[in-house]
Amino acid sequence: MSERKYRQRGYQDTGKPERKERPPAPSGGPPRQEHIGPRTPRMVGRVTRARCANCGTVLPPGFDPNGTCPRCQFELHSCKQCLHFDTGARFECTEPIPERIPRKDVRNECTFFAFRTLVEKDTSPASAAQPPAAAPTAALNTNSARQAFDNLFKK
Repeated sequence: MSERKYRQRGYQDTGKPERKERPPAPSGGPPRQEHIGPRTPRMVGRVTRARCANCGTVLPPGFDPNGTCPRCQFELHSCKQCLHFDTGARFECTEPIPERIPRKDVRNECTFFAFRTLVEKDTSPASAAQPPAAAPTAALNTNSARQAFDNLFKK
């Protein structure tokens, strides 16, 4: 009978044979590789992108901010594309503009205009197809581990 908190017999004790320990199963599979050191994380990269505020199309690198969107022909030099555009601010701009610009989706000649770029996760299939760098198979000694640790914090 197994050791329990209370000594009386319960419904789990009736009619059960005593458990016998099984011998360990023979390992028929391949030998396990020892993992030395930290695993390489599969972190998603970050990319700085410019998008059209109207249709969301990713604009190609080196685009003309004074032009139009290649997909929907939306004016890129407009308030909706600006870094300082904020619907909660006075005149919908975080910069001190003297008067409100009535149409935010048409071209204007604002002196504070700065094109909005976003930092996004890189989820493109090309970046996911690359395998992570393989860890070296040779055993690491304590000197190389210490050297790797010191290299992390060098300027």
